[in-house]
Amino acid sequence: MRIWLKGIAVAATIASIAFVVPTSIAQAAAPYCGITWGSLPKEASPGSNALLTDVRVGRHACYDRLVLDMAGDVRGYSVRYVDQVVRDGSGELVPLRGGARLEVTARSGAAPIDSIFLPNGELADVSGYQTFRHVAWAGSFEGQTTIGLGVRARLPFRVFILDGPGNGSRLVIDVAHRW
Repeated sequence: MRIWLKGIAVAATIASIAFVVPTSIAQAAAPYCGITWGSLPKEASPGSNALLTDVRVGRHACYDRLVLDMAGDVRGYSVRYVDQVVRDGSGELVPLRGGARLEVTARSGAAPIDSIFLPNGELADVSGYQTFRHVAWAGSFEGQTTIGLGVRARLPFRVFILDGPGNGSRLVIDVAHRW
């Protein structure tokens, strides 16, 4: 009788494991926060007559956000991981903190932006951010403006354009906290 009861207990334990394992495997395979963006380059080709007027950052539950405020409609951009970000026009290296570097290029010029630099020469204070490590000016030359974004690691990101406020627009780059 005892052997029979032990056999039932073992069978019940195995059955409960069989039901738990597929559920935990399915949960492990689900994308982080539902993010399915990827890390390949994102690009839109048209140029524009918009001018960069401000650079802002924000923290969200699943990603960090970089926003380029534009006077006018920005339509073209290129955002991609690179080995090094270089300054527009000169080719000078833009040093960035972090394990990976995103080159953010808006196909637009820049208004005089001396007022948006922080005292340390950075464009935004990202201390305490989960993913962002450094936001640096890389220049504006021949109708394009480039920002270097140092991030913790090569993580998924998305890029999109928002209209407004007013006649302006915003180029938005979200970088996930993890895969």
